[in-house]
Amino acid sequence: MQASNYKPFRVFKPNRCGALFAHSQHADGSIQTITSQNTKRPDADFHPSIWGDYFLTDASYQNTGTIGKMKQQVEELKEEVKEMLMESHEKPLEKKTLELIDAIQRLGVAYHFDSEIDGILEKIYHHYSFGFVVGEDHDDLYIVALWFRLLRQHGYHISSDIFNKFKDGEGNFKASLTVNVPGMLSLYEAAHLRIRGEEILDEALAFTTTHLQSMVNDISHHLAQRVTLALRKPIRKNIPRLETRQYISQYPKEDSHNTTLLRLAELDFNVLQALHQEEVSNITRWYKNLDIASQLPYARDRVIEFYFCIMGVYFEPQYSVGRQLHAKFIAIASIIDDTYDAYGTYEELKLFTKAVKRWDISAVDVLPDYMKVVYQVLLDFLTEITKHTAKEGRSCFLHYWKQEVEDVVQAYLVEASWRGEVYTPTMEEYMSVGLHTAGCLAGITLSFLGMGKIATKEVFDWLSNKPKILKASSIIGRLLNDITTHKFEGERGHVASAVECYMKQHGLVEEKEAYKALSEGIENAWRDINEELLKPTAVGTPLLERVLNLSRSLEVMYDGDSYTVDSYTGI
Repeated sequence: MQASNYKPFRVFKPNRCGALFAHSQHADGSIQTITSQNTKRPDADFHPSIWGDYFLTDASYQNTGTIGKMKQQVEELKEEVKEMLMESHEKPLEKKTLELIDAIQRLGVAYHFDSEIDGILEKIYHHYSFGFVVGEDHDDLYIVALWFRLLRQHGYHISSDIFNKFKDGEGNFKASLTVNVPGMLSLYEAAHLRIRGEEILDEALAFTTTHLQSMVNDISHHLAQRVTLALRKPIRKNIPRLETRQYISQYPKEDSHNTTLLRLAELDFNVLQALHQEEVSNITRWYKNLDIASQLPYARDRVIEFYFCIMGVYFEPQYSVGRQLHAKFIAIASIIDDTYDAYGTYEELKLFTKAVKRWDISAVDVLPDYMKVVYQVLLDFLTEITKHTAKEGRSCFLHYWKQEVEDVVQAYLVEASWRGEVYTPTMEEYMSVGLHTAGCLAGITLSFLGMGKIATKEVFDWLSNKPKILKASSIIGRLLNDITTHKFEGERGHVASAVECYMKQHGLVEEKEAYKALSEGIENAWRDINEELLKPTAVGTPLLERVLNLSRSLEVMYDGDSYTVDSYTGI
């Protein structure tokens, strides 16, 4: 295995709770761990899942005849939309072309037309290279911002200076812009593609946010609905499937809506929804068969939320197997997480950490009975993913994922020692460990394993070096988690979160100041993600989009915390 890339952990004494256990050796040489029933353990008191057996009994996806007809209609409508795109290819700078591409993307069917859309946007960028921005509407804020966003979304480094024309002589955005609600909304969405140092987009985001919030009660119902949804979660930070579901309802009210495109989006959404329902049913059945509720009652049952998160990472039909494997792993990782911070003693956790690094069933001999269950589930999953990757001739890449899992449990162990010593680390110490406990590194590595041959050895080598975009996604996950859950976690004696670490390091500042600082850290991480997605990229854009989508999923999942506290996705 490769050596860990992060800083050496500080060594601490065992947990003060102190495990009261001993080992006894049988005649056959095997070792049994005997744990005292009086061992003091953390008490998480997680609430049960709200879903029950819903996804085991819901059979709406099973009407294969209906789904088959829908698929046939989808194929027919795709041809009609392709013709529209071919016509638009000849008029790339027109408002109609920009709105068509935007609608296709927001309606969730762009994956059917990747090459056609890429061709049009490349042509638009070619015009930009020669000084042409948009056509006759070059002074229309709505069109210029839409043009900018579409190109930035596809990795083209368009200068944000184009928005200087919308400022007055004092360097402020013109007050007259505030009466143009579609233009303000378009600029608001574009500003979320900002990178570090783009002050004009920082100003644009503050300007549009303030005015959109103030005008939401004074505009038409349709516009107010669009503004409200955007203010809650802009396109850049929304899960693609949620954006699609919302926009399918909004699109018919747009003056420029196309009935053929709308019908395609509705049918395609239903076809994919049937596939996703079947997958979540499979995941639910798998989890139920593990019997975690009776064997490990301290662990959270959030398997539906996990699937929802992974569906946000990649929803496309070709990733069905990878999506299900990824969802299973996140469920297992959650059990391990809860074992470390909601049940296990420090001495037990040291044994489990060593066992994970061995990846061998013989390591189970020294584990307490409950940990044997956890370890067996992890090894069974390893067997499953090994079979899957072997079919594709890609099992040689498994060691990258195993290394990330080892790093995660080592980081969990450090947090357990901090909790036992009631130690509040510095922000630097905390984040060096928190980047691993966020789980993004292990999760993305697994998602790449589920994407087929596009993920080569060079890609996994790049990933193992912890590139900026992966660090940024981990920062988003770690800080969002801490901001949302630190009060709940603090009540049960959890390790100090980034909130407490920041407050202590900066002279016990108030919570709201810590929230503000950590929120700015999240925004800087988003700026880094945006920059890493600009061409030329380190690896293929389809791979980088998984990191972007994971960050989006984290934004939505922690909006009210559907994982620790509420267990509700908001849909």
